[in-house]
Amino acid sequence: MNEYLGPIPMQTAGERIAERIVTAIALGEFVPDQRLPTERELAVSLEVSRTTVREALQRLQAAGYVTTRRGRNGGTFVNAGTGSGSDADAMIRRTLIPAWHELTEVLDFRSLIEQAIARTAAQRRDDHDIAAIRAAVGDYARAADREASRLADHALHQAIARAAHNSRLVAVSASIRREVSLGFDAEPYSPLVRQRAVAQHPSLAEAVIAGDADRSAVLAAEHFSLTEEMLTELHARIRIRSGGSPDAGSQSQ
Repeated sequence: MNEYLGPIPMQTAGERIAERIVTAIALGEFVPDQRLPTERELAVSLEVSRTTVREALQRLQAAGYVTTRRGRNGGTFVNAGTGSGSDADAMIRRTLIPAWHELTEVLDFRSLIEQAIARTAAQRRDDHDIAAIRAAVGDYARAADREASRLADHALHQAIARAAHNSRLVAVSASIRREVSLGFDAEPYSPLVRQRAVAQHPSLAEAVIAGDADRSAVLAAEHFSLTEEMLTELHARIRIRSGGSPDAGSQSQ
């Protein structure tokens, strides 16, 4: 029989969710020793059943990506050294590369929306908005770990979005954040990304606070390019490891 006419293996929903979690680990959305969200939280954020989430976590545990701990402080934790190697590359490739064209459009849309949000926030911010923005900038600078950084980063960008005084802009900003982060509501993260964000957050915040609409838009575009750069780098690295050219994925639909 022709090899191309053989049966096509069908993935279960649990396999697809497992691959998405491995990709999130590779992007730093989840870091070693971090406790993953609960089954219920993952089911809600990923819009799947708890049974699907349970299957995904069991697969990840069997493959050595996570460990389950019992007790009051228990849960499912990311193991050190995960997110790399041939098995991880294959899982990431199945998650990231087929959807690359769509993801690049989402990233472009996000840049346009966040520029509009920053510009409008600079024009409409009030004293309450200014206080919230400054507090979030300080919280991010003082954040001691990945989770604290995530919460402060989310608070800052939500504060800027709210300063535009348009609930639809707040909603679309949050929706795009979830889409870019594969449904986990967590920006790609690394020590370098944090270092750059610590420098960029105050500049963006002060431009909005000062009412400089044009500068706010420029700085927003620069800041949100961090996520795009990290996703692009991972995409290119996985394509090269799998024997493809780094540019080939950008041509696929």
